[in-house]
Amino acid sequence: MENKDTNRSPRRNGPPGRRMMMGEKAKDFKGTMKTLIEYLKVYKGRLFLVVLFSIGSAVFSIVGPKVLGQATTEIFNGLFGKVTGTVSGIDFGKIGGILLTLLGLYVISMIFSYIQGWIMGGVTQNLTYRLRKDISKKMHRIPFEYYESKTTGEILSRITNDVDTMSQSLDQSLTQVVSSFTLLIGILVMMLSISSLMTFVSLLVIPIALFLVFFVVKHSQKYFVKQQEYLGHVNGQVEESYGGHNIIAMFNGEERALEEFKENNDILYNTAWKSQFFSGLMHPVITFIGNIGYVVISILGGYLVIQGQIQVGDIQSFTQYVRQFMNPITQVAQIMNLLQSMAAASERVFEFLNEKEEVEDAKNCKDASKIEGNVSFEHVKFGYKKDQVIIHDFNAKVKKGQKIAIVGPTGAGKTTMVKLLMRFYDVDGGSIKVDGENIQNYKRDELRDQFGMVLQDTWLYSDTIRENIRYGKIDASNEEVEDAAIAAHVDHFIRTLPDGYDMIINEESDNISQGQKQLLTIARVILKDPKILILDEATSSVDTRTEILIQQAMDKLMEGRTSFIIAHRLSTIKNVDLILVMKDGDIVEQGNHEDLLKKNGFYSHLYHSQFEEVGE
Repeated sequence: MENKDTNRSPRRNGPPGRRMMMGEKAKDFKGTMKTLIEYLKVYKGRLFLVVLFSIGSAVFSIVGPKVLGQATTEIFNGLFGKVTGTVSGIDFGKIGGILLTLLGLYVISMIFSYIQGWIMGGVTQNLTYRLRKDISKKMHRIPFEYYESKTTGEILSRITNDVDTMSQSLDQSLTQVVSSFTLLIGILVMMLSISSLMTFVSLLVIPIALFLVFFVVKHSQKYFVKQQEYLGHVNGQVEESYGGHNIIAMFNGEERALEEFKENNDILYNTAWKSQFFSGLMHPVITFIGNIGYVVISILGGYLVIQGQIQVGDIQSFTQYVRQFMNPITQVAQIMNLLQSMAAASERVFEFLNEKEEVEDAKNCKDASKIEGNVSFEHVKFGYKKDQVIIHDFNAKVKKGQKIAIVGPTGAGKTTMVKLLMRFYDVDGGSIKVDGENIQNYKRDELRDQFGMVLQDTWLYSDTIRENIRYGKIDASNEEVEDAAIAAHVDHFIRTLPDGYDMIINEESDNISQGQKQLLTIARVILKDPKILILDEATSSVDTRTEILIQQAMDKLMEGRTSFIIAHRLSTIKNVDLILVMKDGDIVEQGNHEDLLKKNGFYSHLYHSQFEEVGE
């Protein structure tokens, strides 16, 4: 429903489907992680296995270089012994056994890695499923005001981007944390077992490498954040230009659009290459430092071999351990970034799940199915914000079957009264009664089941025309659907379509006209057969012939039903039973069309001003 009230909470603009920006931080990291851990407790058995297999995979891969060093030592001893004549040659049988052992270690490491990845994947997918299920349930329990204070893209982002970021980051970060610490400790132990002196010399290189890693990350991070920001600007502008290309062309705004795009695209280009340049420095710089360390280690190792303190193969093993030792160190910054992204995404998801819910229905609710349609508004008071009251003292009595028009200038509170009647909001004071019973004593879903709505903004979804009409009554037969279409004067049009009632309406429903959409929504409400109708004038943007068809369908729909008509064109409400004239949240006049004109008051002024505007 189009909102006409000016006192409502403003919607915040933002691009749909906003993605988590790299480097975005959670406001409450500890609190969010604590909540996430609570969510993960149900998977503690599987997570224990993930940790166990991750450690096992790392341990078996750590032992590999040590075993390979034994093979190198055996080859060296064989060659040296043959040259000196102390042995007959290389013992290939022993080397083969060592290599088979090495192969077995790596195969076991690979199997363990696969198992932990498979288990962790199951955990993250289960978590994703649970979160989306919880969000879906939550969406139906959140007050209507929440949706009016957020953009559609912002809400969708919680279900799609944030949940995906959360699960992907969790999948990567947990296994990386476990394997990185296992590798660090395990490799350090293996290095010390070979030579404490060589280990000490190797560790001298680490502070330099760490300094460079964090220096690069610090300087590249701001460019990555800016890159993501302007990527959003560019995408948003392309989306806007595509959606409004006809308006841009009409106002000759192509040059301005191109200039704006070029400005944003230039910034995106500059930040992108800077971020890539800085991040690209990390690997070659660390490799260079590592290579210097390998040279020092090789020289020192050779000296220790000559001294008989280590074997030749130990030099090779130690070099491999040093190379591996640098990997978990470089992963530290990545893991921290993953954890921050995960916490920021999780925080947004949990914020949504912790949003205030609608007040629960009263216990021992009345049966809404027996509603006849008598409605009374008694001293109704309401404001979207507690300190900004927009409905001050609304009073009206409506008998079943009456047609009631609600008129007034923009911001008078017309749409607000309808939202209160449907319990999209609850009143701050007074009461709204149906058949003498406060509507808060009915269950919301049962109460709303007695209402039918035809709005200016039609809503059709991607399915057949038949199913779009059947949405008003899910268990309706094909004959009932077609009878509703006949009553809405849309049956003939449907049968002229290639697939008739089975034609698919696309997502934008742009393969049928606005007037035809309105007739389909009227057919949907006719099929529902509600006790009370809410009609937001639906003929303002259609041609005269279609307007007549819509009016006839609406007249048929209103027969015998209590009908509330939000009227914008006053010429269409001459025959209603009662007109409520609203101004600044109160009824200033009420009566039928003729009586209100004779009063020569606010309604008369509104009525005549419309004819002056159109030149009648």
